[in-house]
Amino acid sequence: MKFELLTLPYADNALEPVISAETIAFHHGKHLAGYVSTLNTLIEGTEFAEASLEEIVKKSEGPIFNNAGQLLNHNLYFTQFAPNAGGKPTGKLLAAIEAKWGSFEAFQAEFLTACTTLFGSGWAWLACDAEGNLEITKEANGSNPVVRGLKPLMGIDVWEHAYYLSYQNRRADHVKDVWNIIDWNVVAERY
Repeated sequence: MKFELLTLPYADNALEPVISAETIAFHHGKHLAGYVSTLNTLIEGTEFAEASLEEIVKKSEGPIFNNAGQLLNHNLYFTQFAPNAGGKPTGKLLAAIEAKWGSFEAFQAEFLTACTTLFGSGWAWLACDAEGNLEITKEANGSNPVVRGLKPLMGIDVWEHAYYLSYQNRRADHVKDVWNIIDWNVVAERY
């Protein structure tokens, strides 16, 4: 199976000022494109040549795992945003968040802590188990909650390439602003 670069469901500048067109150009157009190209090269002629992306992430290691993980992560990441989105979820997802954390605001606070306390590069995720129980995970580098048997619902990339052009070393400020572009309908569909 040959993987392709995700076509963004919005214009490069649609998420400004939270994510600039310049950041999209580098993050999607260079970083993600690189992961796609490298993964396709690495899996050619291997047991993973016809595997799904999630299957590769669950079963591989080393460079194949790193590139597959980053491809899976970024596909989920870029498709969870929309211009003029934000707010908070509704329905079953909001009820589950409130049951777990007491309030949406308490969830946001714990998620921000996960993002800002992850040392180095990686991802913070809202994920659920097979019964729908929610948890926040911190994944180093290109890992994803699927390696823990969880379903990723929403993830924030805390690698510097995701925010540095606009936010420099202000990771927390970036994460706080990202809430304004989360498309909770997409996240709820994953739940």
